[in-house]
Amino acid sequence: MAVLNNLQLELLKLYSRGLSDDALLEVKSILAKYFAERASDEMDKVWDENGLTGSDMTAWVNEHNRIESRS
Repeated sequence: MAVLNNLQLELLKLYSRGLSDDALLEVKSILAKYFAERASDEMDKVWDENGLTGSDMTAWVNEHNRIESRS
């Protein structure tokens, strides 16, 4: 049996109040922004730890890594 984590429990409390569709969309947007910012912060940390630069990103964007057709 799965145990709910603290975030899931808080969300259940919030949703038990019967949010309007607009309020639900706003909460979803806030949560998405929060988690996107956390992911961005973690990526910044990885970049700093590895000494990566904008030039590295440009090189990756321009890499061609597709496998040629084998037919």
